[in-house]
Amino acid sequence: MRILDQDADAVSTLSYAGLIEKIEILRSTLRWASSLERPEIEKVLRQASALRDEVLQLSHKERFVRAATAEPSRPDLSLRRRREALIARSFSFEGTFGDSPKLLEALEIAEKAAPTALPVLIDGESGTGKELMAKVIHANGDRADRPFVSVNCGAIPDNLLESELFGHCKGSFTGATGDRKGKFESAHTGTIFLDEIGELPLSGQVKLLRVLEAHEIQRVGSDQPTNVNARVVAATNRDLRKLIKEGKFREDLFYRLSVIHVSLPPLRERRDEIPLLIDYFGDEAAEALKRRPIALTQRLRAFLLDYAYPGNIRELRNLVYRLSCLAGETADCGHLPADIQPLLADRGAAGPAPIGNHETVSADALGEAKRLASDQAERAFLERGLQEVGGLVTELARRCDMNRSHVQTLLKKHGIRSKNFREAARTESGN
Repeated sequence: MRILDQDADAVSTLSYAGLIEKIEILRSTLRWASSLERPEIEKVLRQASALRDEVLQLSHKERFVRAATAEPSRPDLSLRRRREALIARSFSFEGTFGDSPKLLEALEIAEKAAPTALPVLIDGESGTGKELMAKVIHANGDRADRPFVSVNCGAIPDNLLESELFGHCKGSFTGATGDRKGKFESAHTGTIFLDEIGELPLSGQVKLLRVLEAHEIQRVGSDQPTNVNARVVAATNRDLRKLIKEGKFREDLFYRLSVIHVSLPPLRERRDEIPLLIDYFGDEAAEALKRRPIALTQRLRAFLLDYAYPGNIRELRNLVYRLSCLAGETADCGHLPADIQPLLADRGAAGPAPIGNHETVSADALGEAKRLASDQAERAFLERGLQEVGGLVTELARRCDMNRSHVQTLLKKHGIRSKNFREAARTESGN
């Protein structure tokens, strides 16, 4: 009995496997003990079995706690490591993104949701990239090679809503000169993206709820239901919970759509992305306009990095395209729209702009300034290196003593295309 008590006290110091092994040895020894009466032996065996079961339960509990706490600990990882891990997992993303914790969380949720068929609701301010996020979910799932059908629910007249979504039969109403597929049928086996879902009238919400519940639609003018298998991704820039309280949005539809909920932060909360997006859209605009990427004066770049962007990423993209179109080789603040130039004048009169998006000096502002400076230095180093090696990524990786895949990750982060440097090197050698 003393041995058993000693082993019980050792739970905190021994491994579970070691403790269970000692208990089994004890059980085996007691079976053949000659100094104990049979009833006593059976009592000790029962105690040993109870202790063994308790240890197993503790082991299961410990594994459960570890599993439950493993996921929340991920935000403690470096933001850059989380970002690089997404790219390393062949995460498909059309564009570029930075180290914003809120955006990384949204992308990680999207990555996990993509392989499933669960409905997804994306919310965020206008211009934050909700349709791009829907395409990301589609592209990273098993429906990537199937149709992606986008529907702007706010742009469809109420009297045509049912026909647009579910189709109609010939003669079902004036102007119906033939059978026509609706958006859901067109998205069969693929993904249907319902943008501005908060603008859908209540009558349309009832019919959409039916589709989500029964996975079937009925064309206008037909009594025959048609099965559809379309993954639904919805988006809104409105507060649906507030609309529910106002009686303008069905609560049951909200819960049907928001099985997976993704929130996109505005660009003013993702300021580390602004320099990346300026360069990315600059290259994109140059390709569309058939010209070299536009250069920005230091004054203009400083304004673009500090501007609040009420229209978010869409506004930034439009600004870069405007600058690329109107300016010659170099764009300056005079090429900005007239309605935001007064902001520039006010800022010049008031003195230096605040650091980042903060009005006072703080530890967060200092950290943001360091990140921006680090990113700019890293980009300048990569561009200079590619220029020296003629755009050869393998050679740049060798000189920097880095893996080629890591260099590719850095280039992708900054939206740098080695192909442009190779073409420039060939042009220069040809001259």
